[in-house]
Amino acid sequence: MDKLTKVSVSGVPEPEGNIYSNCLKVGNQLILSGMIASDTRGDCYQQSVDCFEKIKTLIEGAGGRMEDVAKLNIYLTDMENRPDFGKARSEYFSGRMPCSTLVAITALAAPGALVEIEAVAFMGAGT
Repeated sequence: MDKLTKVSVSGVPEPEGNIYSNCLKVGNQLILSGMIASDTRGDCYQQSVDCFEKIKTLIEGAGGRMEDVAKLNIYLTDMENRPDFGKARSEYFSGRMPCSTLVAITALAAPGALVEIEAVAFMGAGT
């Protein structure tokens, strides 16, 4: 049986206090916690790009590619930001799109955060 291993990379710091892991790997599967922007002063497009950059950094650090992403869960604090999120997503995915869930919520963990994105990837599956 495959063991869970933690994926840590520079550029995406682990949360303080060891309260959760950013990314766990089991076999060829990567499970990523929700990513929020490092700088929550930007608009939803900028924050979404930052989230996707963190996801990309973690997946590539584990040996995968963005094409390996099979599932996204997206949390927006305002559905009016959906087009800005969609613009950012289109810069990271084309052709076969990942399965996706988009939910509107009242707030995220960091003040000013407009979007949070979780991902599940299967390394080598997207090629």
